[in-house]
Parts: sequence; structure tokens; C-alpha cells
Amino acid sequence: MSTISFWGAAGTVTGSKYLLETDRARVLVDCGLFQGGHELRERNWAEPPFNAAQVDAVIITHAHIDHTGYLPRFEHPDRRNAAGSRGDRCARAGGLLRQLGKL
Repeated sequence: MSTISFWGAAGTVTGSKYLLETDRARVLVDCGLFQGGHELRERNWAEPPFNAAQVDAVIITHAHIDHTGYLPRFEHPDRRNAAGSRGDRCARAGGLLRQLGKL
């Protein structure tokens, strides 16, 4: 059985995070920052609402901050560190991710 949980961009258009769970894997689609008023921005400092160490992969749909900006907070010492991308998407996201590391 498969499930999908919406952990961002639900009730707001920022903070995109969708967790897909199957019998074989747990995949996070997008890992974005919340933007807007203080209440939304405060969500960026909370721990992920799911166990990050149990996520097998992260798929980023595009390199906007509301889809990628939470990645530095998502890093977990127990997570495998592996990344893959197609074409020049990785190059475009690389600059954004370097900037996010400084926020």
C-alpha cells in the first residue's frame, strides 16, 4: 500500500514537502522553505515532521527556494549522503544550495 503525506504547501503555497511511502521506500518530493509572515517562517526552524533518517531519497522538482530551501535543515547524521540529478538541473541547484547554506 502507498501513502502520501503533505508537510508543506498545504494551506499555503510555500514550503513544498510531500512524503511518499510504499512497502519498498520512503521518498520526499521537494524540501522547501516556508516564506511569508512570521508564523510561516517559524516553521523553517522546526524539526521535520517525519523521521528524516528513514527517508530513502529526495526528489526536487525544480530549484526554487520554496522547493529546495529546507534541504540544509533536513540533513541528518544517520542519513546516507547520496545525490543524483539529470542534466544541468544539478548545476543550477548547486548555486542555490551554496547560498542556502549561508542563511
